[in-house]
Amino acid sequence: MSDDNFYDHQSPVIRMRVWALGQMVWGAFMAGVVLFVIAVFIFAIWVVSHVLPDRSKQMPSPYGALQIERLIEVG
Repeated sequence: MSDDNFYDHQSPVIRMRVWALGQMVWGAFMAGVVLFVIAVFIFAIWVVSHVLPDRSKQMPSPYGALQIERLIEVG
């Protein structure tokens, strides 16, 4: 190892640029991780939807009672 401190030879502008670039790369990495987690969650929902039987996909809308009630109020 060297006893030389490498930060002594850098200008403050270069040091700030390296720090800012490192922060941006870290932020992009974290955003990628969040995007990946969301994609995995959506993929899991898609897989579960294909595992369910077809009968579960043909049920009436749960909003049917609300639509009937709305038609009565308007009429």
